Amino acid sequence: MRPGYRNRASYCRIRSLKKLAFGSKVNTFKLKSTMPEIPDLNIFRDNLAKKLAGRTLSAIHIPITRQLKVPEIVIQESLEGHALTDIRRTGKELHFIFQNGHVLSVHLMLHGTMYWYEGENTNRFTIAELLFEDQTGLAITDWQKAVILTLDPKPAVVPDAMQLPDGYLRSALPKLSKSIKTVLTEGKTVQGIGNAYVDEILYAAKISPFSKANKIPETNIEILTAAIKSVLTDAENHIRHNFPDTITEKERDFLQVHRPKQSLTLSGEPILKAEVDKRKTYYTESQHLFE
Repeated sequence: MRPGYRNRASYCRIRSLKKLAFGSKVNTFKLKSTMPEIPDLNIFRDNLAKKLAGRTLSAIHIPITRQLKVPEIVIQESLEGHALTDIRRTGKELHFIFQNGHVLSVHLMLHGTMYWYEGENTNRFTIAELLFEDQTGLAITDWQKAVILTLDPKPAVVPDAMQLPDGYLRSALPKLSKSIKTVLTEGKTVQGIGNAYVDEILYAAKISPFSKANKIPETNIEILTAAIKSVLTDAENHIRHNFPDTITEKERDFLQVHRPKQSLTLSGEPILKAEVDKRKTYYTESQHLFE
């Protein structure tokens, strides 16, 4: 063990994360099986753009094509030889924007993971590899083969959770009779919120995940709207502080109530566990049920 580490466990963890950051011949270290959400994707986006923006894509290879809506050759002809100008997040997708106007959307799904490599990609379970002009490579992997790549995705018609118009939920929720957890996660009313952070948001707003969306009072809708932004922003700041350069890590240890292996919240409340529309759900008795 090298000096400067408190114990062997911390040394091994840092060593494993370094392997993930730069790629490895055998990716045997498994990340948490959680879909990246807005806080994770914002950090991934910034770190990808920092390294890749302005560089020309030399080659893209997609060995697993079953999720493609167009042939691989169409994507190659559209993107190869063109500079990447920006990377943006839209909901749970990362959009790679090229100088010629084409966009490659990447939805990592539950097990998708990205790794840097140089020259030759040796990562297992590769779905796609993007090699840029200076031999910097980005491998997108998924042992479940569920990652979705889309060329020129349609513009989003549902607002992003971080850009909700004033009064949007106050107008939208009274028209919906589904549970509030379902409304916030199904992507038809709000984009970008997943199963982990919806529990955190509802816990912060003190609203039961079983509450009917159209039964939530206007005052509580305003509290919910504020909780969406504050919970996601605080989470992003926390992860950015601990993993500033990551394009892989999906940290969840700091969450208050979405704690699958724990029985208490960080503040000591008993965690109740149930399912809402087949989604594992974590909440407390302090959250008010509107029905």
